[in-house]
Amino acid sequence: MSQPRGQEAQELAERCAQALYRRDRASQALGMRIVEVRPGQARLAMQVRPDMLNGHDVCHGGIIFALADSAFAFACNSHNESTVAAAGAIDFLAAARAGDELMAAAVELWRTKRNGIYEITVTNQRGERVALFRGRSYRIDGQVTSE
Repeated sequence: MSQPRGQEAQELAERCAQALYRRDRASQALGMRIVEVRPGQARLAMQVRPDMLNGHDVCHGGIIFALADSAFAFACNSHNESTVAAAGAIDFLAAARAGDELMAAAVELWRTKRNGIYEITVTNQRGERVALFRGRSYRIDGQVTSE
């Protein structure tokens, strides 16, 4: 089966994001919002709440990882091929604080039939880099949506 292109690929990416988000209770619970999705790309936003702070009064690293990981998931599932994370690594560059609006932008760097590499940049509302995440995806059987 050939891969859709242009507007057809964009519409498919949007349908995949909607279907995935409906089932993604973790991203919903953390207040993540899909800002944009394109084939192989996704941008998610999240406001840092007081209950997301660690003992140093900054955003817990696991929360930032979760935001980057969710953007990764939406990007690698945008082709309507069920895909999971096989690996993920993050570098924390700056602290995020309560009230900060974080944005995770995921970009597909490389993709084959079964694997992909994605780079996710997390920034705050001032455009300052908070973290850099790199994920490796693995395609499993099935599709994200049948719509």
